[in-house]
Amino acid sequence: MHIPGRSILRQKPGTLAKGLAWFSIGLGVAELLMPRRFSRVLGMPGQKNLIRAYGLRELVTGIGILSTRNPRPWMLGRIKGDAVDLATLGWSAKHGSAPVKAALAAGLVAGVTALDLRSASGLKREERARRAPDYSDRSGFPKPPAQMRGLARDAAHLR
Repeated sequence: MHIPGRSILRQKPGTLAKGLAWFSIGLGVAELLMPRRFSRVLGMPGQKNLIRAYGLRELVTGIGILSTRNPRPWMLGRIKGDAVDLATLGWSAKHGSAPVKAALAAGLVAGVTALDLRSASGLKREERARRAPDYSDRSGFPKPPAQMRGLARDAAHLR
């Protein structure tokens, strides 16, 4: 059985981060080009400068993720931006002119936030794995096993 979106959850953290970066760039461009429409749909008429600022943030974090070898700090920036978006949408749901639309948008942002968190935590695990020393070629003996044979027996006679 195919579950929509399931393949997203199986992606490597770096691949997921790149996908989220492109999503961020697309959303940022849309917010920069259509701020009045976004503010009206979200029940925040007259807040086009705020929407533009959020669009610029999305654009910068998306470009940051794509342009670095370590996207994790930029992913953390996305997560912080998601928190700001959720707070703004929460305010709009309570005080704005389109509370249902703002609440639906908050649900969508929460879903993207879950993907951001998954990618950032996966990137952290990968980073730890790269830093960990590799002891797989070590036996724990000071000499190769062939040279160690019989040493314990010989040491018993030395007492």
